[in-house]
Amino acid sequence: MKLLIQRARRASATVEGETIGAIGRGLVIFVCAEPGDSVEDVDFLARKAIPLRIFSDAQGKMNLALGEIDGEILAVSQFTLAARWRKGNRPGFSDAAPPEEGLALFNRFVETLRGAGVTVATGRFGADMQVELINDGPVTLWLDGRNPA
Repeated sequence: MKLLIQRARRASATVEGETIGAIGRGLVIFVCAEPGDSVEDVDFLARKAIPLRIFSDAQGKMNLALGEIDGEILAVSQFTLAARWRKGNRPGFSDAAPPEEGLALFNRFVETLRGAGVTVATGRFGADMQVELINDGPVTLWLDGRNPA
């Protein structure tokens, strides 16, 4: 599983002109499930994202976690994070989990976040979405469950 996390002042996901998920201050997490991802992988990354100390304290240092700022999460499925791009000019997406598996893992990710007490809004799995966000900082992190840094 891969996560692209962006610290946001606010964010929303819209489908066909209808806002289906919106948050105030918090994190936008783009989620990509890959074949072979386990429930344990999903739970690990969800639990890792919540306590990341990437929000500024009174001194302007990234020292606060999501819960300390009463932040929210907008979780958006995004299979394109699995793009293979080295060969040719058209990316391939065969490294993304099949839709049924991807949906189940995405739902598990959201359930794990909510189970930890986080307010989570979502996009719509498989939909053509427009995601708007004000990236705060900017702060953007890449978490790759298979290649942890």
